[in-house]
Amino acid sequence: MPKKKFYVVWNGRKKGIFTSWNTCKKQIDGFEGAEYKSFASLDDAEIAFSKTFKDYKGVNTKTPTLSTADKAKYGKPILESISVDAACAGNPGKMEYRGVLTHNKQQIFIKGPFTKGTNNIGEFLALVHGIALLKSKNKEEIPIYSDSKIAMSWIKQKKCKTNLHFDASNRDLLELIKRAEKWLRENTFKNPILKWETKAWGEIPADFGRK
Repeated sequence: MPKKKFYVVWNGRKKGIFTSWNTCKKQIDGFEGAEYKSFASLDDAEIAFSKTFKDYKGVNTKTPTLSTADKAKYGKPILESISVDAACAGNPGKMEYRGVLTHNKQQIFIKGPFTKGTNNIGEFLALVHGIALLKSKNKEEIPIYSDSKIAMSWIKQKKCKTNLHFDASNRDLLELIKRAEKWLRENTFKNPILKWETKAWGEIPADFGRK
């Protein structure tokens, strides 16, 4: 059974919160400058309707906001850490990745854009880059946050298990992956690789803000 959604129309034939897509569609179809978005809970929809469309442009609203009690179950992120993330325009597409200090979002490395990459590859490379950087600075107690379960599993397997096709246009990316895998095979590390809990803490500090 599909999950119930709530549709906020900020600008349409009728403004308000609607509980069916068909009703929402009647307000926005053919309406110039229509502003609308779906939400996973009525509470989130009501909060959104009290604000403006601009406040939610590019924001993922598919997951309901957790209650204060639910957020407390996740605790708080360790601020003395680094966070990594990747962005990809297309799949495959132009990909880049970076790492930042979690507590203040200060960028400590960025690579790309690479041609014909994927988000998962970027997340994997970002983790390896962060691990290697901390090891070189003898900071193996510092945790690294990622919001990608796939990339974290690839780190455990010491293998970028992508099905991406490589050719002359993205050969540099393939070489970078090979170097990252080689580093994982030949080195050990102690840094905890932790999951960034987006539902409780919001977007990871390294997020490129392009959603």
